[in-house]
Amino acid sequence: MIPANPQPLLVVDSLQMHFPTRQGLLRRVVGAVQAVDGVSFSIAKGRTLGIVGESGCGKTTVGRSVLRLVEPTGGSVHFDGLEVLAMRGASMRALRRRMQIVFQDPYGSLNPRLCVRAILEEGLIIHRQGNADTRLKRICWALDRTGMSSASLQRYPHEFSGGQRQRIAIARALVLEPELLVLDEPLSALDVSIQAQVVNLLVELREQLGLTYLFISHDLSVVEYVADEVAVMYLGRIVERAPSAQLYSAPLHPYTLALFSAVPSIHPQQRRRRIVLPGDVPSPSRPPPGCRFHPRCPLAESVCREVDPPAVTLEDRLVHCHVAAREIAQSAGNLATASARMAELLAVTNTTPTESI
Repeated sequence: MIPANPQPLLVVDSLQMHFPTRQGLLRRVVGAVQAVDGVSFSIAKGRTLGIVGESGCGKTTVGRSVLRLVEPTGGSVHFDGLEVLAMRGASMRALRRRMQIVFQDPYGSLNPRLCVRAILEEGLIIHRQGNADTRLKRICWALDRTGMSSASLQRYPHEFSGGQRQRIAIARALVLEPELLVLDEPLSALDVSIQAQVVNLLVELREQLGLTYLFISHDLSVVEYVADEVAVMYLGRIVERAPSAQLYSAPLHPYTLALFSAVPSIHPQQRRRRIVLPGDVPSPSRPPPGCRFHPRCPLAESVCREVDPPAVTLEDRLVHCHVAAREIAQSAGNLATASARMAELLAVTNTTPTESI
């Protein structure tokens, strides 16, 4: 049973991941790709934070940085009160057992030369968990939890479908009994017909085992179903964060509104006017000054081009936008009114008709 007000299990503060760019014969550093630049969030025990955004916004880099699969260049990551970025050697290895990841591509994340038993047992051996008999029992338990039969133990990845491979990948993460799972677009490589099965499996596992998820995806409908809270990323930064139901019913940031307007719906009353953004996403190696979204924002003002918007917090909502901040103030903090007003302002600048089915 998850407590009513669970304590944060993961706290990320001002996380940065800048990849250096090099030129010349001596490969001198001439700049940096700001893949992640000042990302902050927390996830309570037993809850799910969804991170959404278009390709290249830094979602996957956030997940990998949290687990130190890539070494962040700044910020802090606290897991259960422990400073992850300061840990070394045996202490870091012990912590890794408590934090696992499920990668996007089940065809590339499983070693084709190992059978299922060897794939799942590898982590247990590395972390010195039990003897051969207890490891086998643990492997069978993990397979059973993910809907796979122990009869598959001696089979190889190429003998399974994409959905079955992803279940094996999930079982590989579960076998170490982690507390946090980073799910890096776990459905994007799967057929639509089996995506629902896998997402329902993930929800069941969270409820049964009390897991905490960092769910990274570009599928807004799936994130709405899975996540308790959603963070929207653009060009390496979080532009809006809120509880899932609140964000989907009353988005505030112009980018969030544009993103949600692209989600089709069969219900006429739920359809939004399609907002088409001009231009392309700027290069993360040369992000624009001020608000990073201003070159594509239909509502951009002079202040947006010069001043980085501060975080505006109201209730459980956080948004980085000068225009949204003004609308929130004028609506006396009424989020529904402010969201409706932002949608009206965007509609004036956009002539694309409402989506048709």
